[in-house]
Amino acid sequence: MEFVWAAVGLVIGAVIGAIVAAVIAFKKGIEHRRREAEALIGSAEAEAERIRKEAGDAASRRKKEALLEAKDEIHRLRNESERENKERRKELQRQENRLQQKEETLDRKIENYEKKEEQIAKKQREIEARLEDVESLKKGQFEMLERISGFTVEQAKEYLLSNLAEELTHEKALCINEIEAQLKEEADARARALISQAIQRVAADQVAEATVSVVPLPNDEMKGRIIGREGRNIRTIETLTGVDLIIDDTPEAITLSCFDPVRREIARLAIERLISDGRIHPARIEEMVDKARREVEQTIKQEGERAVLETGLRGIHPEIMRLLGRLHYRTSYGQNVLNHAMEVAFLSGIMASELGIDPVVARRAGLLHDIGKAIDHEVEGSHVEIGVDVARKYKESEAVIHAIQAHHGDVEAQTVVACLVQAADAISAARPGARRENLENYIKRLEKLEEIAGSFTGVERSFAIQAGREVRIIVKPEVISDDQMTLLARDIAKKIEENMDYPGQIKVNLIRENRAVDFAK
Repeated sequence: MEFVWAAVGLVIGAVIGAIVAAVIAFKKGIEHRRREAEALIGSAEAEAERIRKEAGDAASRRKKEALLEAKDEIHRLRNESERENKERRKELQRQENRLQQKEETLDRKIENYEKKEEQIAKKQREIEARLEDVESLKKGQFEMLERISGFTVEQAKEYLLSNLAEELTHEKALCINEIEAQLKEEADARARALISQAIQRVAADQVAEATVSVVPLPNDEMKGRIIGREGRNIRTIETLTGVDLIIDDTPEAITLSCFDPVRREIARLAIERLISDGRIHPARIEEMVDKARREVEQTIKQEGERAVLETGLRGIHPEIMRLLGRLHYRTSYGQNVLNHAMEVAFLSGIMASELGIDPVVARRAGLLHDIGKAIDHEVEGSHVEIGVDVARKYKESEAVIHAIQAHHGDVEAQTVVACLVQAADAISAARPGARRENLENYIKRLEKLEEIAGSFTGVERSFAIQAGREVRIIVKPEVISDDQMTLLARDIAKKIEENMDYPGQIKVNLIRENRAVDFAK
Protein backbone atom coordinates (compact mmCIF):
# COMPACT_ATOMS: atom_id res chain seq x y z
CA MET A 1 0.00 0.00 0.00
CA GLU A 2 2.72 2.41 0.87
CA PHE A 3 4.50 1.31 -2.18
CA VAL A 4 1.47 2.25 -4.27
CA TRP A 5 1.15 5.62 -2.67
CA ALA A 6 4.86 6.13 -3.18
CA ALA A 7 4.50 5.25 -6.85
CA VAL A 8 1.57 7.57 -7.19
CA GLY A 9 3.55 10.30 -5.44
CA LEU A 10 6.43 9.74 -7.85
CA VAL A 11 4.13 9.92 -10.82
CA ILE A 12 2.46 13.04 -9.54
CA GLY A 13 5.83 14.59 -8.85
CA ALA A 14 7.04 13.66 -12.30
CA VAL A 15 3.94 15.21 -13.83
CA ILE A 16 4.31 18.35 -11.78
CA GLY A 17 7.97 18.55 -12.68
CA ALA A 18 7.15 18.13 -16.32
CA ILE A 19 4.55 20.82 -16.07
CA VAL A 20 6.91 23.20 -14.35
CA ALA A 21 9.59 22.45 -16.88
CA ALA A 22 7.13 23.11 -19.68
CA VAL A 23 6.02 26.40 -18.12
CA ILE A 24 9.66 27.48 -17.70
CA ALA A 25 10.40 26.53 -21.30
CA PHE A 26 7.29 28.41 -22.53
CA LYS A 27 8.33 31.53 -20.61
CA LYS A 28 11.81 31.31 -22.09
CA GLY A 29 10.29 30.96 -25.57
CA ILE A 30 8.07 33.93 -25.01
CA GLU A 31 11.01 35.99 -23.78
CA HIS A 32 13.02 34.94 -26.76
CA ARG A 33 10.21 35.85 -29.11
CA ARG A 34 9.72 39.20 -27.35
CA ARG A 35 13.40 40.01 -27.80
CA GLU A 36 13.17 38.97 -31.49
CA ALA A 37 10.04 41.09 -31.92
CA GLU A 38 11.67 44.08 -30.28
CA ALA A 39 14.64 43.62 -32.56
CA LEU A 40 12.33 43.46 -35.58
CA ILE A 41 10.44 46.53 -34.42
CA GLY A 42 13.65 48.42 -34.00
CA SER A 43 14.87 47.46 -37.40
CA ALA A 44 11.44 48.35 -38.86
CA GLU A 45 11.48 51.73 -37.24
CA ALA A 46 14.94 52.33 -38.58
CA GLU A 47 13.81 51.24 -42.03
CA ALA A 48 10.73 53.46 -41.74
CA GLU A 49 12.85 56.39 -40.76
CA ARG A 50 15.10 55.75 -43.66
CA ILE A 51 12.14 55.49 -46.06
CA ARG A 52 10.57 58.64 -44.60
CA LYS A 53 13.82 60.49 -45.05
CA GLU A 54 14.18 59.27 -48.61
CA ALA A 55 10.50 60.19 -49.32
CA GLY A 56 11.07 63.66 -47.92
CA ASP A 57 14.10 64.09 -50.13
CA ALA A 58 12.16 62.86 -53.19
CA ALA A 59 9.22 65.11 -52.38
CA SER A 60 11.54 68.08 -52.07
CA ARG A 61 13.06 67.23 -55.42
CA ARG A 62 9.60 66.75 -57.00
CA LYS A 63 8.40 70.02 -55.54
CA LYS A 64 11.38 71.86 -56.93
CA GLU A 65 10.86 70.19 -60.33
CA ALA A 66 7.11 71.00 -60.30
CA LEU A 67 7.86 74.63 -59.42
CA LEU A 68 10.32 74.82 -62.29
CA GLU A 69 7.85 73.26 -64.70
CA ALA A 70 5.05 75.60 -63.52
CA LYS A 71 7.33 78.60 -63.99
CA ASP A 72 8.21 77.39 -67.50
CA GLU A 73 4.52 76.84 -68.37
CA ILE A 74 3.57 80.26 -66.99
CA HIS A 75 6.34 81.82 -69.02
CA ARG A 76 5.20 79.97 -72.17
CA LEU A 77 1.53 80.92 -71.67
CA ARG A 78 2.50 84.53 -71.02
CA ASN A 79 4.48 84.61 -74.27
CA GLU A 80 1.60 83.06 -76.24
CA SER A 81 -0.90 85.46 -74.70
CA GLU A 82 1.27 88.42 -75.51
CA ARG A 83 1.66 87.15 -79.10
CA GLU A 84 -2.12 86.68 -79.50
CA ASN A 85 -2.82 90.10 -78.03
CA LYS A 86 -0.31 91.61 -80.38
CA GLU A 87 -1.97 89.90 -83.38
CA ARG A 88 -5.42 90.99 -82.23
CA ARG A 89 -4.23 94.54 -81.85
CA LYS A 90 -2.83 94.38 -85.38
CA GLU A 91 -6.15 92.95 -86.70
CA LEU A 92 -8.16 95.62 -84.89
CA GLN A 93 -5.84 98.22 -86.32
CA ARG A 94 -6.38 96.89 -89.84
CA GLN A 95 -10.17 96.88 -89.34
CA GLU A 96 -10.09 100.40 -88.00
CA ASN A 97 -8.09 101.47 -91.04
CA ARG A 98 -10.54 99.71 -93.35
CA LEU A 99 -13.57 101.29 -91.64
CA GLN A 100 -11.92 104.65 -91.83
CA GLN A 101 -11.33 104.16 -95.57
CA LYS A 102 -14.97 103.12 -96.04
CA GLU A 103 -16.17 106.14 -94.15
CA GLU A 104 -14.04 108.35 -96.33
CA THR A 105 -15.40 106.59 -99.46
CA LEU A 106 -18.99 106.97 -98.24
CA ASP A 107 -18.40 110.63 -97.53
CA ARG A 108 -17.09 111.14 -101.06
CA LYS A 109 -20.07 109.21 -102.54
CA ILE A 110 -22.53 111.23 -100.49
CA GLU A 111 -20.92 114.40 -101.76
CA ASN A 112 -21.15 113.07 -105.34
CA TYR A 113 -24.81 112.10 -104.83
CA GLU A 114 -25.63 115.52 -103.50
CA LYS A 115 -23.94 117.10 -106.50
CA LYS A 116 -25.82 114.75 -108.85
CA GLU A 117 -29.12 115.51 -107.13
CA GLU A 118 -28.46 119.19 -107.62
CA GLN A 119 -27.64 118.55 -111.28
CA ILE A 120 -30.78 116.38 -111.72
CA ALA A 121 -32.97 118.97 -110.07
CA LYS A 122 -31.46 121.57 -112.36
CA LYS A 123 -32.03 119.40 -115.44
CA GLN A 124 -35.58 118.62 -114.31
CA ARG A 125 -36.32 122.32 -114.07
CA GLU A 126 -34.86 122.76 -117.54
CA ILE A 127 -36.94 119.84 -118.88
CA GLU A 128 -40.11 121.21 -117.33
CA ALA A 129 -39.42 124.52 -118.92
CA ARG A 130 -38.82 122.83 -122.26
CA LEU A 131 -42.00 120.73 -121.85
CA GLU A 132 -43.96 123.90 -121.31
CA ASP A 133 -42.41 125.30 -124.47
CA VAL A 134 -43.20 122.04 -126.35
CA GLU A 135 -46.79 121.98 -125.08
CA SER A 136 -47.30 125.55 -126.15
CA LEU A 137 -45.70 124.77 -129.51
CA LYS A 138 -47.80 121.60 -129.85
CA LYS A 139 -50.93 123.49 -128.98
CA GLY A 140 -50.07 126.08 -131.59
CA GLN A 141 -49.40 123.36 -134.17
CA PHE A 142 -52.70 121.63 -133.34
CA GLU A 143 -54.51 124.92 -133.76
CA MET A 144 -52.73 125.48 -137.06
CA LEU A 145 -53.54 121.91 -138.22
CA GLU A 146 -57.17 122.33 -137.21
CA ARG A 147 -57.36 125.54 -139.22
CA ILE A 148 -55.67 123.98 -142.25
CA SER A 149 -57.48 120.58 -142.21
CA GLY A 150 -60.82 121.74 -140.89
CA PHE A 151 -60.80 118.71 -138.43
CA THR A 152 -60.85 118.81 -134.68
CA VAL A 153 -58.55 116.50 -132.71
CA GLU A 154 -61.32 113.96 -132.13
CA GLN A 155 -62.33 114.02 -135.79
CA ALA A 156 -58.70 113.50 -136.82
CA LYS A 157 -58.43 110.53 -134.41
CA GLU A 158 -61.58 108.97 -135.85
CA TYR A 159 -60.25 109.49 -139.38
CA LEU A 160 -56.92 107.85 -138.57
CA LEU A 161 -58.59 104.96 -136.72
CA SER A 162 -60.97 104.31 -139.61
CA ASN A 163 -58.05 104.26 -142.07
CA LEU A 164 -56.16 101.91 -139.76
CA ALA A 165 -59.20 99.63 -139.38
CA GLU A 166 -59.57 99.41 -143.16
CA GLU A 167 -55.87 98.57 -143.54
CA LEU A 168 -56.09 95.92 -140.82
CA THR A 169 -59.24 94.44 -142.36
CA HIS A 170 -57.44 94.22 -145.69
CA GLU A 171 -54.37 92.60 -144.12
CA LYS A 172 -56.51 90.20 -142.09
CA ALA A 173 -58.50 89.16 -145.13
CA LEU A 174 -55.29 88.61 -147.10
CA CYS A 175 -53.84 86.45 -144.30
CA ILE A 176 -57.01 84.41 -144.05
CA ASN A 177 -57.11 83.89 -147.80
CA GLU A 178 -53.46 82.86 -147.93
CA ILE A 179 -53.81 80.42 -145.01
CA GLU A 180 -57.04 78.94 -146.35
CA ALA A 181 -55.56 78.56 -149.83
CA GLN A 182 -52.47 76.87 -148.44
CA LEU A 183 -54.48 74.51 -146.25
CA LYS A 184 -56.85 73.67 -149.07
CA GLU A 185 -53.98 72.92 -151.42
CA GLU A 186 -52.48 70.52 -148.89
CA ALA A 187 -55.65 68.94 -147.48
CA ASP A 188 -58.37 68.90 -150.15
CA ALA A 189 -56.74 66.41 -152.49
CA ARG A 190 -55.76 64.07 -149.67
CA ALA A 191 -59.15 64.28 -147.98
CA ARG A 192 -61.07 63.71 -151.21
CA ALA A 193 -58.90 60.73 -152.04
CA LEU A 194 -59.37 59.16 -148.62
CA ILE A 195 -63.11 59.76 -148.44
CA SER A 196 -63.81 58.64 -152.01
CA GLN A 197 -61.72 55.53 -151.53
CA ALA A 198 -63.52 54.72 -148.27
CA ILE A 199 -66.96 55.23 -149.84
CA GLN A 200 -66.07 53.10 -152.87
CA ARG A 201 -64.81 50.26 -150.68
CA VAL A 202 -67.93 50.29 -148.50
CA ALA A 203 -70.46 50.69 -151.34
CA ALA A 204 -73.55 49.88 -149.21
CA ASP A 205 -76.60 48.89 -151.23
CA GLN A 206 -79.40 49.19 -148.68
CA VAL A 207 -79.63 52.70 -147.26
CA ALA A 208 -83.30 53.43 -146.55
CA GLU A 209 -86.20 51.54 -145.04
CA ALA A 210 -89.82 52.23 -144.34
CA THR A 211 -90.62 53.61 -140.93
CA VAL A 212 -94.36 52.88 -140.80
CA SER A 213 -95.66 49.45 -139.72
CA VAL A 214 -98.72 48.51 -141.74
CA VAL A 215 -100.29 45.06 -141.51
CA PRO A 216 -102.19 43.96 -144.65
CA LEU A 217 -105.54 42.21 -144.16
CA PRO A 218 -107.15 39.62 -146.42
CA ASN A 219 -110.47 41.50 -146.22
CA ASP A 220 -112.18 44.24 -144.25
CA GLU A 221 -114.12 41.70 -142.19
CA MET A 222 -110.85 40.85 -140.46
CA LYS A 223 -110.88 44.32 -138.85
CA GLY A 224 -113.98 43.35 -136.86
CA ARG A 225 -112.42 40.06 -135.77
CA ILE A 226 -109.27 41.89 -134.62
CA ILE A 227 -111.42 44.36 -132.67
CA GLY A 228 -113.40 41.49 -131.15
CA ARG A 229 -116.60 41.49 -129.16
CA GLU A 230 -116.84 44.80 -127.28
CA GLY A 231 -113.19 45.47 -128.29
CA ARG A 232 -111.67 42.75 -126.09
CA ASN A 233 -109.26 41.50 -128.76
CA ILE A 234 -107.79 44.89 -129.64
CA ARG A 235 -107.50 45.80 -125.94
CA THR A 236 -105.65 42.53 -125.28
CA ILE A 237 -103.24 43.20 -128.16
CA GLU A 238 -102.57 46.78 -127.05
CA THR A 239 -102.11 45.72 -123.41
CA LEU A 240 -99.70 42.88 -124.17
CA THR A 241 -97.59 44.71 -126.76
CA GLY A 242 -97.82 48.36 -125.69
CA VAL A 243 -98.73 49.30 -129.28
CA ASP A 244 -101.67 51.40 -130.48
CA LEU A 245 -103.69 49.82 -133.28
CA ILE A 246 -105.12 52.36 -135.72
CA ILE A 247 -108.09 50.85 -137.52
CA ASP A 248 -109.59 53.43 -139.86
CA ASP A 249 -111.12 53.56 -143.31
CA THR A 250 -107.95 52.38 -145.03
CA PRO A 251 -109.06 49.35 -147.00
CA GLU A 252 -107.60 45.98 -145.98
CA ALA A 253 -104.91 47.41 -143.71
CA ILE A 254 -104.33 48.44 -140.12
CA THR A 255 -101.54 50.72 -138.82
CA LEU A 256 -99.41 50.06 -135.75
CA SER A 257 -98.25 53.10 -133.76
CA CYS A 258 -95.58 52.94 -131.05
CA PHE A 259 -92.49 54.93 -130.10
CA ASP A 260 -90.55 51.66 -129.55
CA PRO A 261 -89.75 49.90 -132.87
CA VAL A 262 -89.14 46.57 -131.08
CA ARG A 263 -92.65 46.57 -129.60
CA ARG A 264 -94.05 47.55 -132.98
CA GLU A 265 -92.27 44.61 -134.63
CA ILE A 266 -93.56 42.17 -131.97
CA ALA A 267 -97.12 43.41 -132.53
CA ARG A 268 -96.75 43.14 -136.32
CA LEU A 269 -95.52 39.55 -136.17
CA ALA A 270 -98.23 38.55 -133.67
CA ILE A 271 -101.04 40.08 -135.73
CA GLU A 272 -99.79 38.53 -138.98
CA ARG A 273 -99.72 35.09 -137.34
CA LEU A 274 -103.17 35.59 -135.80
CA ILE A 275 -104.53 36.50 -139.24
CA SER A 276 -102.88 33.43 -140.80
CA ASP A 277 -104.11 31.16 -138.01
CA GLY A 278 -107.64 32.56 -138.01
CA ARG A 279 -108.22 31.92 -134.30
CA ILE A 280 -108.34 35.35 -132.67
CA HIS A 281 -109.24 35.41 -128.99
CA PRO A 282 -107.40 36.66 -125.86
CA ALA A 283 -105.71 33.35 -124.99
CA ARG A 284 -104.48 32.85 -128.56
CA ILE A 285 -103.37 36.49 -128.71
CA GLU A 286 -101.28 36.06 -125.57
CA GLU A 287 -99.67 32.92 -126.99
CA MET A 288 -98.83 34.57 -130.32
CA VAL A 289 -97.45 37.71 -128.66
CA ASP A 290 -95.19 35.61 -126.45
CA LYS A 291 -93.98 33.62 -129.43
CA ALA A 292 -93.35 36.78 -131.47
CA ARG A 293 -91.44 38.32 -128.56
CA ARG A 294 -89.12 35.31 -128.35
CA GLU A 295 -88.59 35.43 -132.10
CA VAL A 296 -87.77 39.14 -132.04
CA GLU A 297 -85.33 38.65 -129.14
CA GLN A 298 -83.62 35.90 -131.12
CA THR A 299 -83.45 38.16 -134.18
CA ILE A 300 -81.99 40.97 -132.03
CA LYS A 301 -79.28 38.64 -130.75
CA GLN A 302 -78.48 37.38 -134.26
CA GLU A 303 -78.34 40.89 -135.73
CA GLY A 304 -76.02 42.10 -132.95
CA GLU A 305 -73.71 39.13 -133.48
CA ARG A 306 -73.80 39.70 -137.25
CA ALA A 307 -72.81 43.35 -136.86
CA VAL A 308 -69.89 42.49 -134.57
CA LEU A 309 -68.77 39.62 -136.83
CA GLU A 310 -68.92 41.63 -140.05
CA THR A 311 -66.99 44.55 -138.57
CA GLY A 312 -64.30 42.18 -137.28
CA LEU A 313 -64.42 43.26 -133.64
CA ARG A 314 -63.71 41.23 -130.52
CA GLY A 315 -64.42 41.57 -126.83
CA ILE A 316 -67.82 43.25 -127.28
CA HIS A 317 -69.97 42.83 -124.17
CA PRO A 318 -73.08 40.63 -124.79
CA GLU A 319 -75.36 43.41 -123.56
CA ILE A 320 -73.85 45.83 -126.08
CA MET A 321 -74.40 43.23 -128.83
CA ARG A 322 -78.04 43.01 -127.76
CA LEU A 323 -78.36 46.80 -127.95
CA LEU A 324 -76.81 46.72 -131.43
CA GLY A 325 -79.40 44.15 -132.43
CA ARG A 326 -82.18 46.48 -131.25
CA LEU A 327 -80.88 49.10 -133.69
CA HIS A 328 -81.98 46.72 -136.49
CA TYR A 329 -85.54 47.86 -135.82
CA ARG A 330 -84.66 51.55 -135.42
CA THR A 331 -84.68 54.00 -138.34
CA SER A 332 -83.56 57.61 -138.66
CA TYR A 333 -84.99 59.61 -141.58
CA GLY A 334 -85.77 56.25 -143.17
CA GLN A 335 -82.19 54.94 -142.74
CA ASN A 336 -81.71 51.72 -140.79
CA VAL A 337 -79.60 52.70 -137.77
CA LEU A 338 -77.76 49.37 -137.49
CA ASN A 339 -76.76 49.46 -141.16
CA HIS A 340 -75.76 53.10 -140.69
CA ALA A 341 -73.60 52.17 -137.65
CA MET A 342 -71.89 49.37 -139.59
CA GLU A 343 -71.31 51.71 -142.54
CA VAL A 344 -69.76 54.32 -140.22
CA ALA A 345 -67.56 51.59 -138.73
CA PHE A 346 -66.32 50.52 -142.17
CA LEU A 347 -65.69 54.10 -143.30
CA SER A 348 -63.85 54.98 -140.07
CA GLY A 349 -61.70 51.85 -140.24
CA ILE A 350 -60.72 52.41 -143.88
CA MET A 351 -59.79 56.06 -143.35
CA ALA A 352 -57.87 55.17 -140.17
CA SER A 353 -55.86 52.55 -142.08
CA GLU A 354 -54.98 55.09 -144.76
CA LEU A 355 -53.83 57.55 -142.07
CA GLY A 356 -51.75 54.97 -140.18
CA ILE A 357 -54.07 54.84 -137.15
CA ASP A 358 -55.36 51.71 -135.42
CA PRO A 359 -58.37 50.70 -137.58
CA VAL A 360 -59.83 48.41 -134.89
CA VAL A 361 -60.40 51.32 -132.48
CA ALA A 362 -61.89 53.42 -135.29
CA ARG A 363 -64.27 50.61 -136.34
CA ARG A 364 -65.28 50.01 -132.74
CA ALA A 365 -66.03 53.70 -132.17
CA GLY A 366 -67.93 53.90 -135.47
CA LEU A 367 -70.07 50.85 -134.68
CA LEU A 368 -70.96 52.09 -131.19
CA HIS A 369 -71.38 55.81 -131.94
CA ASP A 370 -75.22 55.57 -132.06
CA ILE A 371 -75.63 52.84 -129.42
CA GLY A 372 -77.68 55.24 -127.28
CA LYS A 373 -80.49 55.20 -129.88
CA ALA A 374 -81.28 51.61 -128.85
CA ILE A 375 -82.71 52.79 -125.50
CA ASP A 376 -83.24 56.54 -125.95
CA HIS A 377 -87.01 55.96 -125.70
CA GLU A 378 -86.57 54.29 -122.31
CA VAL A 379 -83.84 56.43 -120.69
CA GLU A 380 -83.92 60.20 -120.24
CA GLY A 381 -81.31 62.18 -122.16
CA SER A 382 -79.95 62.49 -125.68
CA HIS A 383 -78.70 59.42 -127.49
CA VAL A 384 -75.13 60.81 -127.17
CA GLU A 385 -75.34 61.02 -123.36
CA ILE A 386 -76.99 57.59 -123.15
CA GLY A 387 -74.33 56.09 -125.45
CA VAL A 388 -71.51 57.51 -123.32
CA ASP A 389 -73.10 56.06 -120.16
CA VAL A 390 -73.53 52.65 -121.80
CA ALA A 391 -69.93 52.61 -123.05
CA ARG A 392 -68.62 53.53 -119.60
CA LYS A 393 -70.83 50.94 -117.93
CA TYR A 394 -69.42 48.13 -120.06
CA LYS A 395 -65.78 49.28 -119.75
CA GLU A 396 -65.14 50.60 -123.27
CA SER A 397 -61.88 52.50 -123.82
CA GLU A 398 -61.63 56.26 -123.37
CA ALA A 399 -60.94 56.69 -127.11
CA VAL A 400 -64.27 55.01 -127.97
CA ILE A 401 -66.16 56.95 -125.27
CA HIS A 402 -64.74 60.27 -126.48
CA ALA A 403 -65.64 59.46 -130.11
CA ILE A 404 -69.25 58.70 -129.06
CA GLN A 405 -69.38 61.93 -127.05
CA ALA A 406 -67.99 64.10 -129.87
CA HIS A 407 -69.64 62.62 -132.98
CA HIS A 408 -72.37 65.32 -132.98
CA GLY A 409 -70.12 68.14 -131.78
CA ASP A 410 -71.43 68.16 -128.19
CA VAL A 411 -67.78 68.35 -127.14
CA GLU A 412 -64.76 69.30 -129.20
CA ALA A 413 -63.03 66.33 -130.86
CA GLN A 414 -59.63 65.81 -129.23
CA THR A 415 -58.49 62.68 -131.11
CA VAL A 416 -58.12 61.68 -134.74
CA VAL A 417 -60.48 58.74 -134.18
CA ALA A 418 -63.23 61.11 -133.00
CA CYS A 419 -62.73 63.28 -136.12
CA LEU A 420 -62.90 60.20 -138.36
CA VAL A 421 -66.15 59.05 -136.72
CA GLN A 422 -67.62 62.54 -137.23
CA ALA A 423 -66.67 62.49 -140.91
CA ALA A 424 -67.89 58.93 -141.45
CA ASP A 425 -71.21 59.70 -139.73
CA ALA A 426 -71.71 62.74 -141.97
CA ILE A 427 -70.76 60.74 -145.10
CA SER A 428 -73.14 57.89 -144.29
CA ALA A 429 -76.03 60.24 -143.53
CA ALA A 430 -75.46 62.79 -146.30
CA ARG A 431 -74.80 60.77 -149.44
CA PRO A 432 -77.68 60.66 -151.94
CA GLY A 433 -80.50 58.29 -151.02
CA ALA A 434 -79.26 57.65 -147.52
CA ARG A 435 -82.06 59.42 -145.72
CA ARG A 436 -85.49 60.75 -146.44
CA GLU A 437 -86.87 63.95 -145.05
CA ASN A 438 -90.45 65.08 -145.12
CA LEU A 439 -91.29 68.09 -147.25
CA GLU A 440 -92.28 70.33 -144.35
CA ASN A 441 -88.96 69.91 -142.50
CA TYR A 442 -87.07 70.33 -145.76
CA ILE A 443 -88.79 73.64 -146.54
CA LYS A 444 -88.28 74.87 -142.97
CA ARG A 445 -84.58 74.10 -143.17
CA LEU A 446 -84.20 76.05 -146.42
CA GLU A 447 -86.16 79.00 -145.01
CA LYS A 448 -84.02 78.98 -141.86
CA LEU A 449 -80.87 78.96 -143.98
CA GLU A 450 -81.99 82.00 -146.00
CA GLU A 451 -83.15 83.75 -142.81
CA ILE A 452 -79.72 83.38 -141.16
CA ALA A 453 -77.95 84.65 -144.27
CA GLY A 454 -80.27 87.66 -144.56
CA SER A 455 -79.80 88.68 -140.92
CA PHE A 456 -76.33 90.15 -141.59
CA THR A 457 -75.79 93.80 -142.52
CA GLY A 458 -74.93 94.35 -146.17
CA VAL A 459 -76.75 91.25 -147.49
CA GLU A 460 -79.11 92.13 -150.33
CA ARG A 461 -80.57 88.71 -151.19
CA SER A 462 -79.88 85.05 -150.34
CA PHE A 463 -80.88 81.82 -152.06
CA ALA A 464 -80.69 78.28 -150.64
CA ILE A 465 -79.80 75.93 -153.53
CA GLN A 466 -78.49 72.40 -154.06
CA ALA A 467 -81.16 70.96 -151.74
CA GLY A 468 -79.90 73.14 -148.91
CA ARG A 469 -76.23 72.22 -149.34
CA GLU A 470 -75.30 75.69 -150.61
CA VAL A 471 -76.50 79.19 -149.81
CA ARG A 472 -75.76 81.84 -152.43
CA ILE A 473 -75.65 85.38 -151.01
CA ILE A 474 -75.62 88.65 -152.98
CA VAL A 475 -74.15 91.53 -150.97
CA LYS A 476 -74.44 95.28 -151.42
CA PRO A 477 -71.16 96.49 -153.00
CA GLU A 478 -71.40 99.93 -151.43
CA VAL A 479 -71.60 98.38 -147.92
CA ILE A 480 -69.38 95.27 -148.14
CA SER A 481 -65.87 95.58 -149.59
CA ASP A 482 -63.87 92.77 -151.17
CA ASP A 483 -61.83 92.38 -148.00
CA GLN A 484 -64.91 92.25 -145.80
CA MET A 485 -66.47 89.45 -147.88
CA THR A 486 -64.10 86.83 -146.44
CA LEU A 487 -64.91 87.83 -142.89
CA LEU A 488 -68.64 87.96 -143.62
CA ALA A 489 -68.58 84.46 -145.15
CA ARG A 490 -66.86 83.09 -142.03
CA ASP A 491 -69.38 84.82 -139.73
CA ILE A 492 -72.35 83.44 -141.68
CA ALA A 493 -70.90 79.91 -141.70
CA LYS A 494 -70.28 80.09 -137.96
CA LYS A 495 -73.85 81.22 -137.25
CA ILE A 496 -75.24 78.41 -139.43
CA GLU A 497 -73.16 75.88 -137.46
CA GLU A 498 -74.45 77.24 -134.16
CA ASN A 499 -78.15 77.51 -135.07
CA MET A 500 -78.92 74.63 -137.47
CA ASP A 501 -78.76 70.83 -137.56
CA TYR A 502 -78.00 69.39 -141.00
CA PRO A 503 -76.22 66.42 -142.52
CA GLY A 504 -72.89 66.97 -144.28
CA GLN A 505 -71.80 70.54 -144.93
CA ILE A 506 -73.28 73.74 -146.35
CA LYS A 507 -71.33 75.92 -148.75
CA VAL A 508 -71.57 79.70 -148.15
CA ASN A 509 -71.08 81.48 -151.47
CA LEU A 510 -70.90 85.32 -151.45
CA ILE A 511 -71.26 87.39 -154.63
CA ARG A 512 -70.33 91.08 -154.92
CA GLU A 513 -70.91 92.91 -158.17
CA ASN A 514 -70.28 96.53 -159.19
CA ARG A 515 -72.32 97.91 -162.07
CA ALA A 516 -71.91 101.22 -163.88
CA VAL A 517 -75.00 102.47 -165.74
CA ASP A 518 -75.18 105.46 -168.05
CA PHE A 519 -77.39 106.59 -170.91
CA ALA A 520 -76.41 107.96 -174.33
CA LYS A 521 -78.63 110.88 -175.19
